[in-house]
Amino acid sequence: MEIVVTGRRIQIKQRFRDVIDSKMNRVTAIAPDAQRVTIVVTHEGNPRQADTAKRVEITVYAGRTVVRAEASSSDEYSALDLALDKLTLRLRRSRDRRKDHRRGYSSEVPVDLGMAEEPAVTPQELEEPALEPTNSTDEAVAGDLGPGESVEVQVGDTPVTIRRKLHIAEPMTIDEAINQMELIGHDFFLFVNIDTKRPSVVYHRHGWSYGVFEIDTPENAAR
Repeated sequence: MEIVVTGRRIQIKQRFRDVIDSKMNRVTAIAPDAQRVTIVVTHEGNPRQADTAKRVEITVYAGRTVVRAEASSSDEYSALDLALDKLTLRLRRSRDRRKDHRRGYSSEVPVDLGMAEEPAVTPQELEEPALEPTNSTDEAVAGDLGPGESVEVQVGDTPVTIRRKLHIAEPMTIDEAINQMELIGHDFFLFVNIDTKRPSVVYHRHGWSYGVFEIDTPENAAR
């Protein structure tokens, strides 16, 4: 299994890399099919945030399944342990879910299709591209991107930054999208609905209630 460790505003020491290597057996024990793990360590320089100065994000890639967890603490070692605890729990859920599907079980997921406030679509990515200055939001989202490519720009002299990335994703069902959202630990998940072929978003509402937004043009909706 490939392990990639990246530091943001922090230098990754060899001792920490050795600790990561020793703890990755927790991942392979639950997900032996995992091909790649990326770990991003971020240092927050604000002294008022000393208790959460180090954030560790772990992402596991196992075939089409992506499982993610993150945690913050005063040092990278305790943040790593906290993130690993969350990650292993989600990996077990994913493993158990696959077992249930093979046995023919299907879990019913309550999905609320009613109107609700639209979630802010601000996914966190692992790479951190350099900021490119621009004077307008139109310029920020202009131009073509290749699969997996990303760009982050700063609008003029303002603190506003805009990040844009192109994802290539296989169409999936609403149930699969909700499962993916839970595995990566987000409050929303953008996907292409396999039944309607429309770009869609599933998101948490409250408790075990979820919402779904689908996007279409007036021309297609009128057909």
